[in-house]
Order: sequence, then C-alpha cells, then structure tokens
Amino acid sequence: MNSWFTYAITAFFLMGIQGFLYKVAAERRYDTARITFIFMATVAFLSFALWAYLQEPAGNITSLIILSLINSFTFLAATMSFIEALKYISATTAYSVARLNLVIITLFSVAWFNDSLSMYQWIGIAIAIAAMLVLTKGTNKNGIPQEYSKKGFAFLIISLFTSSIAAISSKYAAMYVGKLSFLAFVYTIAAISSMALFKKTSNGTHQSDKTAPTIIIGIAMGLLNFVGYYAFLLALSKGPLALVASITGMHFVISVILSVLIYKESVTAARLLGILLTILSIILLRF
Repeated sequence: MNSWFTYAITAFFLMGIQGFLYKVAAERRYDTARITFIFMATVAFLSFALWAYLQEPAGNITSLIILSLINSFTFLAATMSFIEALKYISATTAYSVARLNLVIITLFSVAWFNDSLSMYQWIGIAIAIAAMLVLTKGTNKNGIPQEYSKKGFAFLIISLFTSSIAAISSKYAAMYVGKLSFLAFVYTIAAISSMALFKKTSNGTHQSDKTAPTIIIGIAMGLLNFVGYYAFLLALSKGPLALVASITGMHFVISVILSVLIYKESVTAARLLGILLTILSIILLRF
C-alpha cells in the first residue's frame, strides 16, 4: 500500500471525528472564537514541543512565514465560519457542501502541479463530487424541506473558499518547509487571532458555566487535528494534491455518521446513497 494513501486514510478518520466535535460545539452554542482558540493553542503547543524534541529543519524562513500567514488566516476563517454555519444548517448539508472545495483543489492541482491521474482516480473524484451533491439533499435543522438559511449559506461559502486556499498552501508547505515548524507557526498565529473575537455575555462576563466543557472539547479537537493534519502533510509530501485532498476531504462522512447516531439526524435514502458513493470513491482513488 502506498504510504501517502495510509497517511491520507489516517487523516480521513481523525479529521472526521474532529469535524463531529464542531457539531457538538455548535449544538451546545459554545463561543466559536473561544473554542477555536483552545483548539489552535493545543496544536501550537504540541507542534512546538515535537519540533524542539526532533529538531526538524524549518526550511526557508521567508517561505515558512508567508505560507504560515496565508494558511493560518484562511484556516481560521474556514473553521470559525463552518462552526457558525452548523448553527443554522443541518450537519449533513453543511459538511457535504463545504467539501465541494474538492472541485477547486482538483482543478488547481491538475493545472498547476501537473498531477497525473489514472482513469480510476478520475472516476473516483467524479463519484466523490456526486456523493457530495447527493448529500446536500435533506432537511435543515428544524426539519423543514431544505432551503438554505441565508446566513448559514454565507458562512458555508466563506468556509468553502478559505478551506481551498488553506489546502493549497498546505501542499506548498509540505513541499518546501518543515512540517512541524509550519504547524507551530500556523496554529500560533491562528490562536492569537482568535483571541480578539471572544464573545461575552450580556452582563459583560464570560460564560463561566460553559468554560470546562469548552476547554475539554477544544483540547480534544487539538489532539485529533495535530495528528490528523500532520498525517495530511505527510500524505501531501508523498502523493498528488488532487488525490490526497479527495480522500481527506471526505472526512465529513465520519462526522455525518456520528451526527446521525448521537444527535438522531434522519437517515434519508439520499444520505445513505451519498455515504455509499463516498466509500466507492475512496476505493477507486486507491488505484
């Protein structure tokens, strides 16, 4: 088995579980900026610690700083806008629409990096896109036939494009700079930036009753993301952007399954078909 595929599948599962925690945070109405800060700070701490321990070379410092700034701000925007979108739109719809960034990433990968894909892999990508479109069929959070909330849809569009830029900048980082130094810089910048967006309750005090669970979920997100994103960078350093992004980008299926099991979101025929198509696409992308 190709090493890049193993790393991509690892990222697929870990990011899927992390994505479900976005759903938990949205359902419990936790402060998006606060939970994002804890999540980002956790990854930054782990990255700096492992970087210092392994003494991995940072690579070109100028490239490291530029790529870190681009990735941190786009990833922060993608994360926060997606959590906000989940407050207005069903998890199935939000996860699947956000992953349509696969189209943007694939076109960029083929055009810019000249990635060469087999017929099976092209079919796998086409099926993955079809799966995402099928999964957009469903109901919103209140069970009303799906008509996107304007606010939720706006957050989704922001997440769609910013996550695409973040993925592309990750490919460059995997090629030209140290992975751990990149993670450390990206998440430190994102953590500091998110602090400026903390919310307060109407009486001017923070939501103290939600502090403990917010910290727990934030740290859990950080641990999952640290291992998952590092696996993603390893996959990008060894495999084509289009295929790695296609596999890891479908991690939303894990999030959807957990949302169905835990939050009892309905399983329609369209959703079941979408999940089966996703599994088929992953099999084809392996060849």
